[in-house]
Amino acid sequence: MIKTLAKSAVAALGLSAGAAFAAGGEGEVKDVDFSFEGPFGKFDQAQLQRGLQVYTEICAGCHGLQYVPLRTLGDEGGPHFSEDEVRAYSEQFEVWDPELLDGEGDFRSAVPTDHFPKSAIRTAPDLSLMAKARAGFHGPEGTGINQLVKGMGGPEYIYSILTSYTGEEKEEAGTIFYENKAFPGGWIAMAPPLYGEDVEFADGHENDLSHISKDVAAFLTWTAEPKLMARKQAGLTAVIFLTVLSVLLYLTNKRIWAPIKGKKNS
Repeated sequence: MIKTLAKSAVAALGLSAGAAFAAGGEGEVKDVDFSFEGPFGKFDQAQLQRGLQVYTEICAGCHGLQYVPLRTLGDEGGPHFSEDEVRAYSEQFEVWDPELLDGEGDFRSAVPTDHFPKSAIRTAPDLSLMAKARAGFHGPEGTGINQLVKGMGGPEYIYSILTSYTGEEKEEAGTIFYENKAFPGGWIAMAPPLYGEDVEFADGHENDLSHISKDVAAFLTWTAEPKLMARKQAGLTAVIFLTVLSVLLYLTNKRIWAPIKGKKNS
């Protein structure tokens, strides 16, 4: 399992396996404010639901989320759909069940205990770990403390890729490449997947290119980091505990050594 996840993370380093890496440096990754950034940030449930809609209607045609169980769509801290909504959403996918037809196998409608389907196209990377894979390589201004404060880098990279197409194209060896200022080298084999107003949100939220790109970037961050909020909570609890413990140890130390220090001073 670990080897499989590692291979997927490596494969996800580009948004397209057929992307061109022309000579040049890193792409221009934009600094974007997300609700989950910083030590006290958290996912916006409505944004994750909108991001799921964008993924389902646009991205799922090529890319998969094979490491994400469908049941997690009902988890608190995530999209947090009801059980009935998760079950209804799952039924739109078909999965291969080797136990059907007396062991010969057949397709059936997915249930919440199944995972999202794999990528429909062999050269299209799975998006389950995309935000995580890019987190260590990109950020608004690099890595380190600034990345911790301003963002992990992965969602910013996804947002930048989706919003940095220039409209220029070129053909090389029978393949069409599209100019993208955020992609390393400047040219990518993936055609622009979003143009703005690609989906209609039930809550009437803005659906221009910037907003829908931000929504799907947030959703893909959740798929890669579903326990992000729990880890932040655990980290905050640990910091508070260690701070209180340090104060208690300091006061205890002073109380124990106070009589001895008093004798020396006298």
